[in-house]
Amino acid sequence: MTTRLAAPLLLAASLLASCGTQVVNPVTGQTERTAMDEASEMTEGAKAHKDVLKEYGAVDDAKLQAYVNELGQRLAAQSHRPSLPWTFTVLDSPEINAFALPGGYVYVTRGIMAYLENEAELAGVMGHEIGHVTARHAAQRATRQQNAGIGVIAATVLGAVLEVGGLSGATNIASQASQSVAAGYVAAYSRDQESQADELGAEYLSRNRYDPRNMIDVIQVLKNQEQFAADTAKAEGKAAPTRSSWLSTHPANDKRLADIQAFAAKYKGQTGYADDGRERYLQAIAGMTFGDSAQQGLVRGRNFYHPGLGIALTAPQGWQVANSAEAVVVVNGTADAGLVVRAVPPKAGATHEDIIRNVLKPVDGRTEKRSIHGLAATHFSGTARNDQGQTRPVTLTLVTGPGERTFWLQYAAKDAAARQRAEAGLVEAESSFRAMTAADRAAARPWTVRAVPFPRGGFAELAQSSPLPPARAEAQLRLMNGAYGGGAEPKPGQLVKFVK
Repeated sequence: MTTRLAAPLLLAASLLASCGTQVVNPVTGQTERTAMDEASEMTEGAKAHKDVLKEYGAVDDAKLQAYVNELGQRLAAQSHRPSLPWTFTVLDSPEINAFALPGGYVYVTRGIMAYLENEAELAGVMGHEIGHVTARHAAQRATRQQNAGIGVIAATVLGAVLEVGGLSGATNIASQASQSVAAGYVAAYSRDQESQADELGAEYLSRNRYDPRNMIDVIQVLKNQEQFAADTAKAEGKAAPTRSSWLSTHPANDKRLADIQAFAAKYKGQTGYADDGRERYLQAIAGMTFGDSAQQGLVRGRNFYHPGLGIALTAPQGWQVANSAEAVVVVNGTADAGLVVRAVPPKAGATHEDIIRNVLKPVDGRTEKRSIHGLAATHFSGTARNDQGQTRPVTLTLVTGPGERTFWLQYAAKDAAARQRAEAGLVEAESSFRAMTAADRAAARPWTVRAVPFPRGGFAELAQSSPLPPARAEAQLRLMNGAYGGGAEPKPGQLVKFVK
């Protein structure tokens, strides 16, 4: 339960303070003024790398990490900046994402790896991110921000993130959403930079004897992800989701697909490409966690389990659980009210009263001692003042859970009317908070990726023996195996990815 915005924003703030110098871009050969020379890239990247590992965590699988690092090192050795001390890491996140930091730090999530079909596709993703580093895109962005005077924006967003990290920002969901938007604006690459990274990815594939057309397959994977998300939302009567990922932070996939087809066509006459490494890839990801992990908490239907913290809760009928690095939110069916659950930093106070006084800064209100499933709790209802001096009504409960950790359970709603309509559900969700029972621990088993022979009964047969939610199990298995939205069906006996 930590914010994931701090690392890029700390990096942005430090870069904006840099002075300009002249460097030669390794990709274009052109001289450009920069706010960050190569030494600064390596220094700032190393600092931010520690924050990324702290916020996301690396997948605890030495075999998988070694496989990805070896592939990345081969790609980087054939890039425009082979002498950088490159570092490649698989992050313990279900998000479909990949990104890079200046100085040669490249990350892929286990989330995106679950949907790639082979080693060549992974090389395409990593080659794209290597391209951002070799073309010095982060340095160019920092320079543009310095020229445009965006330091004020970066400082503002940074301050907001630090506030959220200290918990005082936990009292305003709307402000957190706006901070995320601002952070995305500060961090976004330009369309030209993304296109250049795609072109470099295709080039690095070719230099390493992978067919550049595998970049086309990667974009198709992303297009299928978008379609699956839209189809799932439609089936549930919801709007298509918009979320921060490798899909949403890059140019429109239709345009990217056309551009990459043109990039790949440049290598049409080349021959002698190696195989796509599908068998090696399936062996490497065997046993990899799929979806939520025990370290981050698992959502199973209406239940949320966090084995690491030893807590569980259950959403009311018709409500759902949304888990993120910052908080767990139990949201009502109309998505206009919810219970926000966060871990309280030890520095916030030794007692519930200390935490309310130090963090909430109440103007008025009343507290009531309670017990929730045998756990000591304090309920507060009243008015509090934020750091800008504004007052707002606040209702929350502090609970001392396993390991003497304190948890912050806050009622949140779009407005007073929504809060009133959701009152019963909020109380029910709060009352479900508990230390994990033996039954909870049995249910909190992470899912893993396996390679199994494709049965004659197809994906429908596979879905019957998978723990994935029945309503979307078959579609999701199709998606994982490149057969969603008209993709070719595997042949019986062919190895396919399966969630167990």
